[in-house]
Amino acid sequence: MSDAFSSSSETVLERVVDVTVKSNTPVEKLDELYEIKKTCEFIHKNNFQKVALQFPDELLVDSVAIAEELERTSNAKPFILGDTSYGSCCVDEVAAEHVGADCIVHYGSACLSPSRRLPLIYIFEKRPLDVEACASSFRELYPDSQSHIVILYDVNYDHVIDDLLTLISPEYPNLVASELVVEGDLCYSRGRIKKRGSDECLSGNQVICQFGRQFSLKDASSITDYSMFFVGQEGATLRNFMMTWNRCSFCSFDPVANKGRTESISVNRALMKRYYAIERAKDAGVVGILVGTLGVADYLSIIQQLKETIHRAGKKSYMFAMGKLNVPKLANFIEIDIFVLVACPENCLLDSSEFYKPVVTPFEMEVACNKNREWAQEYVTDFRHLLPGGQSHVPLSDQLEDGDDTDVSLITGALRSQNLLLREPAQSSCGSSVVLRNQSLTVASTNSAASFLAGRSWRGLEQKLGETPVVKAVEGRRGIAIAYEEEGS
Repeated sequence: MSDAFSSSSETVLERVVDVTVKSNTPVEKLDELYEIKKTCEFIHKNNFQKVALQFPDELLVDSVAIAEELERTSNAKPFILGDTSYGSCCVDEVAAEHVGADCIVHYGSACLSPSRRLPLIYIFEKRPLDVEACASSFRELYPDSQSHIVILYDVNYDHVIDDLLTLISPEYPNLVASELVVEGDLCYSRGRIKKRGSDECLSGNQVICQFGRQFSLKDASSITDYSMFFVGQEGATLRNFMMTWNRCSFCSFDPVANKGRTESISVNRALMKRYYAIERAKDAGVVGILVGTLGVADYLSIIQQLKETIHRAGKKSYMFAMGKLNVPKLANFIEIDIFVLVACPENCLLDSSEFYKPVVTPFEMEVACNKNREWAQEYVTDFRHLLPGGQSHVPLSDQLEDGDDTDVSLITGALRSQNLLLREPAQSSCGSSVVLRNQSLTVASTNSAASFLAGRSWRGLEQKLGETPVVKAVEGRRGIAIAYEEEGS
């Protein structure tokens, strides 16, 4: 890395940073890795004219070559979507609509969350897998051939799972293989990917569908009777499975390290961290709702449900749409006690240890605010399951009729109440007011961001209308701060 500074106003800063990037894929292998022929068939069949190509950062190096080949073969106009507003695993329908695209081709890893605005096809990155080594590791981890096991895998290894099953299925009669499934009429299935609810997926006694994977359990057994074997690297996908099925044992095979292992994530430690966040949510008075997706179906519905849930608990809520999250962004809002992130399952479990305020999931916020919901063994990372009709939906309690329940905060040791205020507080100039709650607790203070701002010693630039004298505009300095033009060298 080299730096060069100059006192001239023409050159302020020149910096060269060495970045390791993936090498370009040879042209002759583009079709094999990125399925260009199948993509062209998809475009021709539906007569699409404008095609949005969404790439994650690590595959951008091949984006231009793919776009040129698609344009030459299909005569459609491709647009490369390189910098997604949120997680690259989600389909960026908003960016595609900005260019007036007729469809989206999503490359690389995907969370398989349903999208319902534009026609869509997934093209996964075909990562290599040593099938023999994986099968050998599987046998070592599960010496009992009668074990009940479910095979899960990262989407980028979908192309070799059949080869793995050919090696181990004859030896393990109770082996269950998951399949990739997609939802929605606008998502076109490809290869092994199936439409959710298709007849091919529904053979068996109990069908489990989670995070774009679907499988059927045998002999009316329960999911807790099975062990899970995951093919892929450690990451958000594996973490979501382990949090969701936290009563099942997990093993995994890392195709990069070529090693298998028994996972000991320490799900208990992870769950305790999440439980601590729930306690912080119970103590919070002002909640920030972070919009972490604009593409996952029903995200507006869960935002509305969160607003109602938070309001019923007597808390204030504010909504923020700020793209990809980082510590400096959220640090600007110190009046917020806790944030709740609405995102796809692979992005919602944000490690907020570096943030000034915790970031929780919609499920955790419901546990904190909805008295009807209790946290037992389940853990929900897909917010669509929390909506009416979802498998984990719990109606809001009528807290006015239930009375005023108080408990003790496990963090501060103070008494707290989760009761909705008996009436809306009257508006005041500072945004804070005192209202009668009931006979036992006398009064309750309702705080807001406005009242917090009113109490700060510094509130940013103030207009001071009528106090600042009017003066004639004069020409100011020219140049840059280190070398104005009128200053001598």
